[in-house]
This record gives sequence, structure tokens and C-alpha cells, in this order.
Amino acid sequence: MAFKSGILQNSLRHFNPTFSCRLKPSFQFREKPLKDFDISIKRRIGVIAALSVVLLAKDSVFIKLANGFDFQFVAPDQTIEEAESGIIGHARALLQVKDLIESESWGEVQTAVRKSSPFLKQDIYTIIQQKPGNERPLLRKLYSNLFNNVTRLDYAARDKDASLIRQCYENIVLVLNEVLSRL
Repeated sequence: MAFKSGILQNSLRHFNPTFSCRLKPSFQFREKPLKDFDISIKRRIGVIAALSVVLLAKDSVFIKLANGFDFQFVAPDQTIEEAESGIIGHARALLQVKDLIESESWGEVQTAVRKSSPFLKQDIYTIIQQKPGNERPLLRKLYSNLFNNVTRLDYAARDKDASLIRQCYENIVLVLNEVLSRL
């Protein structure tokens, strides 16, 4: 056994490998120049600035472009006298879409409804807020019914559904007369 271990020891001397380490340049480990970081940071700042401008300006720009409904309940900046004096004119403006409905000018119906209904909505809301607490629930229900029909009329005009448009218009006339009689 001693002989075998001597042979093994002698043979191991000849097979001792030598290792050397060299660092090879790799694309993964190269550092980016400072200039590339500066450009990417500038791009990020530019994107953030553009998004913040869009988000901050959306109220003033996109609502005007959409010419849509604004159904937020905000305390109006008008007095009860201003609301009472303007409500009849705004109601007439809303009811004047009948001529456009008869001529089947659906795009013009949408535009006219969207222009006249926010003013009427604000007038009615102002007057409801000034009423005694026991009268408000019924008025709010009528208010909701009126402007739900206005919204349905707008969508029906978009879809060019003449029968639904006429039905919504008739509902608007009925509810508006009831609202005006109670105010």
C-alpha cells in the first residue's frame, strides 16, 4: 500500500495545473459615459414635465374641447335672484331643440342641449338649495329625472335613435313644467 501511495504522490506532481486570471473587457461591465446618463435624465424630466402640464391643463382644455356635461355639485356663484331671472330663458333654450329634432339634425341637437342644459342645471340647483328642507327631496328627484332625460337625449342623438329622442324630449317637457311650477 505504501508503494501505491508513493506512485500516486509522484504522479500528482506532474499534473498540477497552473491557473492564471485575466480580465477580459466585456460589454456588460463597461461603465456608461456620464453623457448617456445625462440624456436619459433629461428625457425623464421632459416626460414628467409634459405629463404634469397635460394633467393640470385637462380641466381647462379638454372640457372645452369636449363641450360635455359638467354634473359636479358645486356651490354656484350666483344669487337666488340671478337664478330665478335666468331660469325661464335657459328652459326656453333647452326646449328650442324641438326644431332641430324635427329636422333630424342630430349633431346640432347634441350641441344645443350641451350648451343650454348646464345653465338651467345651475339655476335649478341654486333655487333648490334656497328652499326649505322639507321641499328639497321632491325637487331633487325631479331635478335628477330632468337631467337624466337630458343625458339620455344626448346619447340618443349620438346614436341617431329618433324614437328615443322624441320620448326623452317629451319627458323633459313634462318634468320641466313640473319643476317650474314647484319653484
